[in-house]
Amino acid sequence: MVNTQYIKAPNLSVQVGEETYAYRELGKREGIPVVFFVHLAGTLDNWDPRVIDGIAKKRWVITFDNLGIGLSSGKVPESIHQMAADALHFVHALGIDKMDVLSFSMGGMIAQELMTIEPNIVNRLILAGTGPRGGSGIENVTKLSDRDTVRALLTLKDVKTYLFFTRTKNGKQKAKEFLLRLKERQEDRDKSISLKAYRIQLKAITKWGLAESADLSTINVPTLIVNGDDDRMVPTINSYNLNKRISGSQIIIYNDAGHGGIFQNHEVFVKTALEFLL
Repeated sequence: MVNTQYIKAPNLSVQVGEETYAYRELGKREGIPVVFFVHLAGTLDNWDPRVIDGIAKKRWVITFDNLGIGLSSGKVPESIHQMAADALHFVHALGIDKMDVLSFSMGGMIAQELMTIEPNIVNRLILAGTGPRGGSGIENVTKLSDRDTVRALLTLKDVKTYLFFTRTKNGKQKAKEFLLRLKERQEDRDKSISLKAYRIQLKAITKWGLAESADLSTINVPTLIVNGDDDRMVPTINSYNLNKRISGSQIIIYNDAGHGGIFQNHEVFVKTALEFLL
């Protein structure tokens, strides 16, 4: 029987040289896989199971831990570009020569860098809650994350409550529901990111945000850009910027939604993503 429940997907691993990449897969193992590129501090357990399960009902899905994160071995790369190179090592180790990419936040930055290294491996691209290299306000992610981490500690809440969702009544409720979904998996959970690894990722994002703007006209695969209208982490203007600079791209902006708009609106997002990917 084909598994389409993320909370039941076993932890798998693949060796690349001296390093081990941890990953999970579900859905029918045929055709082009949809590979998910995770956000800052994200592990296998940080994907919304409703999004993963929804895509897996129609497609072969793969999630993975970046090097130095969770159950993967190695050190966290100090640049987004190296994270992209490592991601390519992972997919090649699985024998994948063509994939669709569903990326979120830092994962979207990694996906863009991957397109500069090996563009032909990507069939279709989804960029959610992200922005271009050198984009507006991306260099402020560390400052914002630190401030909201303190805020979360003082209010005894998960920091994603503030970073991913709006502070409206609707946003607060959706944040609670999302965080409960992340806890549904009870067995064989991934390891949380270490503080050291988290700080290295933050520095890599800051450098990427301050770097010279990339030539996005080279991205010539079908691209879907998704965000909330009030993204505090990677300001929503960056999504419009991506749409303007990636020829033929589509854009969806959810009302009363923040950085985690695809999780806040998971039902409609899954439907839209499947229509785009199929």
